[in-house]
Amino acid sequence: TIDIESKSNGMLLVSINRPKSRNAMNLKFWQEMPILFSKISNDRNVRAVVISGLGKHFSAGIDMSPNEMPIKAIYSKDDSESNDIGLRAYKIQKTILGMQKALTSIADCDQPVIAAVHGACIGAGVDLISACDIRFCSECALFSVREVAVGLCADVGTLQRLPKIVGNMSWVRDLCYTGRTIDSSEAMKFGLVSKVSGAGRDNVIKAALETAEIIASHSQLAVVGTKKSLNWSQDHSIGDGLLHVAVWNGAALMSNDLKIGAEKNSNIKSKL
Repeated sequence: TIDIESKSNGMLLVSINRPKSRNAMNLKFWQEMPILFSKISNDRNVRAVVISGLGKHFSAGIDMSPNEMPIKAIYSKDDSESNDIGLRAYKIQKTILGMQKALTSIADCDQPVIAAVHGACIGAGVDLISACDIRFCSECALFSVREVAVGLCADVGTLQRLPKIVGNMSWVRDLCYTGRTIDSSEAMKFGLVSKVSGAGRDNVIKAALETAEIIASHSQLAVVGTKKSLNWSQDHSIGDGLLHVAVWNGAALMSNDLKIGAEKNSNIKSKL
């Protein structure tokens, strides 16, 4: 369900590969994602990641078809425990936690992850991009936190991450309560994305890879440390964040990266 393409200079293009199903996320997808991003995080040859969807759309969200939906086993008539409400509730909770882990693996990945969105980004698609570091979209992109329209509360990251991304609870609640669809201009206006490219997948992929290449050109240790500090500070006080980055740099500054970076910057300044 996932296509992986290595690019130059340590960049990796990860694409959801279910175009005939509008890249709806089936059971196999939720199983593969945490394994993949754990491997990426431990691969020092990867410096930046771009995630996209093959075909006409980024993702239609969770696959709700009977044979593909992630919670199908919970309602199996062959399960002798299916009539036990407590056990069913427990199994649903375990399934949801596993799905949350799948997308949190993106946020926890050492390397910065850039979402390149084109076409529709619906439901769990928004959960996914909310776990990314940077979000770009094409001018034809459409977004919707659609869960209420199908009878559930969004439960794999949007409600927790989106308010911190955009900083506007009124707008977030508008989207989440109504399930309405927004276009690229509204997404840009409220800070869901930071760049809008020309229409189509190719244009937004190009923009994302250009940014990824700049990230990949910097000290890997510095970029990883910056991401870890931003993630930590997001959920802690300013004081805790300052202490965290001091501890990190106490070790990281012993590398040769600072000396190399200083010499490189000195050369740039001399040209100015």
